[in-house]
Amino acid sequence: MAYDLDEQEQLANLKAWWAKYGNLTTWVVIAGLAAYSGWNGWNYYQRNQAAQASVLFDELQTAVTAKDNAKVARVAGDIEAKFGRTAYASLGALSAAKSFFDANDLKSAKAQLEWVVAHGNDEHKNIASIRLAGVLLDEKAYDAALKALAVAALPQFKAAVEDRKGDVLAAQNKLEEARTAYKAALEAADKNNPGRQLIQLKLESIGGTVPEVKA
Repeated sequence: MAYDLDEQEQLANLKAWWAKYGNLTTWVVIAGLAAYSGWNGWNYYQRNQAAQASVLFDELQTAVTAKDNAKVARVAGDIEAKFGRTAYASLGALSAAKSFFDANDLKSAKAQLEWVVAHGNDEHKNIASIRLAGVLLDEKAYDAALKALAVAALPQFKAAVEDRKGDVLAAQNKLEEARTAYKAALEAADKNNPGRQLIQLKLESIGGTVPEVKA
């Protein structure tokens, strides 16, 4: 079908535009398609990684229940090595650390908690640092325990951090500082938190006065 003059002019303009910008446009489109394809591929990769990690995590939990710490160590190591970017890795490390701690294997417990502090998300790092401080307290590594607590900065963990800090300071016989920490823990803790009573007992045991609960 023949083109009329207006159509021919439009076609000529389009050809001129394409000659000038067509190559660039093609690359932009290709880049966009590649990015979209890459995004879908990455999502698939993450889902696949999570699915495989969940299988190992279930295996780890079974080993923890059976108190088979040799298997706990092996499976936790596999999750961390192969699926370290998934949440299952840090959750597995936290479970493994608890299992090792219960077996009085403080060295292995510390190694798992330190892994979480180095590789976990913010919430898991905070949990691990508080637990790590507890292990270090048992080892009488007081300065290292306080250093570990400095990592935990999320506000929802403030009560737990101050409580553990009070334990460390009390063990160092720094009673005034310990009382300050316990009071800070009580102020940060929800009034319905069942752990408040224990913090109060610790505060009173070192000569502190429990602050009034704000309405």
